[in-house]
Amino acid sequence: SLYVSEYFSQSAQKLSFYSWYGNAKLFHFHVPEDTVLLRWLLQASRGKGPECTDMEITVHFRYGAPPVINPLGTRFPANATVRPSYNISITLSSAVQNTTFVNVTTPAAGDWFIAAHLPEAAGRIEVKGFSTPCPYMFQADMFVLRLTDMPVLEPGVAVPQTVVSPAKPLHVKVFVPKHAAGMRFELRSCVTSEQKACAMRVTLGSITLPQSFQRIITCTGNVNCSLALDWPPWEKWLQIMVESLGAANASVSVEMLASFTACRPGSTSSFLNFSSLNQSQTGPRPGSAGAAGSSTLSAGEASRNASSQRSFCLQNQPVVREDLDVVSVRYRLLNSPSVPVNSLSPTLLLLNLNTGMDSGGSLVVSLLLNKTTVSLANATVVACVSAASPVLSLNATQNCSTAFFQGYPLSVSTSSAEAMLIVLYPQTDDWFLSLQLICPKGQGECNAAEAKVTVFAYLTPCFNDCGPYGQCSLLRRHGYLYAGCSCKAGWGGWSCTDDTKAQSVGVQNLATLLLTLSNLMFLPAIVVAIYRYYLVEASVYTYTMFFSTFYHACDQPGVAVMCIMDYDTLQYCDFLGSVVSIWVTILCMSRVKKILKYVLFILGTLLIAMSLQLDRRGVWNMMGPCLFALVIMIAAWIYHGVKRRHCYPSSWKRWVFYLLPGITLAFIAISVYAFMETNENYYYTHSIWHVLVACSVAFLLPPRDKHKKPWAWSQKLTCRYQICQNDREELYAVT
Repeated sequence: SLYVSEYFSQSAQKLSFYSWYGNAKLFHFHVPEDTVLLRWLLQASRGKGPECTDMEITVHFRYGAPPVINPLGTRFPANATVRPSYNISITLSSAVQNTTFVNVTTPAAGDWFIAAHLPEAAGRIEVKGFSTPCPYMFQADMFVLRLTDMPVLEPGVAVPQTVVSPAKPLHVKVFVPKHAAGMRFELRSCVTSEQKACAMRVTLGSITLPQSFQRIITCTGNVNCSLALDWPPWEKWLQIMVESLGAANASVSVEMLASFTACRPGSTSSFLNFSSLNQSQTGPRPGSAGAAGSSTLSAGEASRNASSQRSFCLQNQPVVREDLDVVSVRYRLLNSPSVPVNSLSPTLLLLNLNTGMDSGGSLVVSLLLNKTTVSLANATVVACVSAASPVLSLNATQNCSTAFFQGYPLSVSTSSAEAMLIVLYPQTDDWFLSLQLICPKGQGECNAAEAKVTVFAYLTPCFNDCGPYGQCSLLRRHGYLYAGCSCKAGWGGWSCTDDTKAQSVGVQNLATLLLTLSNLMFLPAIVVAIYRYYLVEASVYTYTMFFSTFYHACDQPGVAVMCIMDYDTLQYCDFLGSVVSIWVTILCMSRVKKILKYVLFILGTLLIAMSLQLDRRGVWNMMGPCLFALVIMIAAWIYHGVKRRHCYPSSWKRWVFYLLPGITLAFIAISVYAFMETNENYYYTHSIWHVLVACSVAFLLPPRDKHKKPWAWSQKLTCRYQICQNDREELYAVT
């Protein structure tokens, strides 16, 4: 046999601490057909700085779709199917780099996904630039060993093959046709080169993670050995591996035979269905002969289908796949939303999810039983949702499993007429919905009975759009798109339905009130600025108070939200007002000439607006203007001190009662903002930041100029008699 090795690699990604699915870094690979060995090369590394500590990286594997993971142990939505992912842990301790290999023999061909992440996030809000996080990098490479001339078994034809040695197993494959109800594989005429009894192991199927359904049999002696499979995967190559368990140098000759049991499908689909589809879109012409003929022919065809129903093993219902958007599909039945279900043969619906771009959402299947159509009160409609092949025989004890897939069971009855199933990240394949009517006393009881079941099936990026406390985000890895829910207000879970740590409505209202009303502490600063004739500064503080109030009213995660304009606009204006307020306050304290002060006001505001547009959350957008303004203030104070030959400001009362308290409040505010804020305490620590900054501004504003009189409103009014003073200078003429 000729083997070919291939190598696939993707660029490394920086890992993140886990708080929602978007923090997991996804790798997407495609395993080619006839692969007999798959080897993952996982490389993890970290930085060399003192901030880097020992870390455990969790890596998840899955075939066909991104892995469904739950590192936080939260609850999934009701009716969702969850199967644990296959994962390993990679520890980075003393070594800066860790290399791990994962081998998979006879892997299934198709899409494979790897997701990697760090442990749960601490929840601390870090200001960009204050601390340098340790970089943890992860890269996944894939090696495959592929057989180029794998023998093909023809159904019903015995093919002689030879297993050269136990070290070299034999790989063959057989194509499973559509509508195959069963498969039988046989080993015949086993002969060893040493004339001893045969000992062989046969493995049917490929490995899929997290669950693998390979069928293994061990054959000993010279008798025929066989294995039967119910409902093998349709229209796929089935790989078979035969291993010799005998002596090391002994070869084994054997005959292989694969045979299939065909299922004769009955279908209500015909050209008339597509005609009706076109008519439903364009509308039939009233009184047309074509419409009358179609209805007559449809009734005749329905009667013929009813008479020949016993000869069919399944009844196909035509389904139209309607693509709505990215990872958004609706399945529509051609005839009507309701499908007839009987006990003689299952009703089958095909849900096509094999485009390669459908596995990043959630498949939702909902059943609604029309109680008036069920003649037997104790009858039950049993359903099964499966991938690759349908379940063609349903009963009350059926576990809803095919040859290589464990399906998802559903049931509706007169006592429970509704049922729903949510398949998170369904694997890329053809999915089938099988329905059959079951009677508790046996199928003979309900041979003539029929039930009508309304089927709703659709693919959505996020189930229920993540609810009121979540945001559905579309994520991308190269050309592959998938969706995830980002929860807020303490809610968690895959679809933000876990309220274990959820904030109550009272707490949400309290958080909104604290974050918004704490901005009213700028009112004293505004009053002080107006009283001291700092009108420009007072305007900036008013602007900051307004936009900070409404930004935090719009930024709330819960139900207490009010947005007067676009969120991004409010955020930008809030950040701009905060930095400009600090800028004008420090320049006002410097006591430079008015013309120079206003020029610096304008230039600084323009530069701050530009820097915030470049990086809104960078620490130097705030620290840069502050440090530059402090340099100007210190230089101006030194100039005033040298010119007056004493310390500036000269009054000790100014230092003790104004400057020192204002500087202390400012330092406390910066410490709270940079080092104490977390996701849990944000609403009150950030409110404290608002209060401390506003109070520090009121303390730090300098007194008004000495030549300016305080506001005296009575002297400004001109609606009464006044005693005028003649200030004209007398001119003396010199003769």
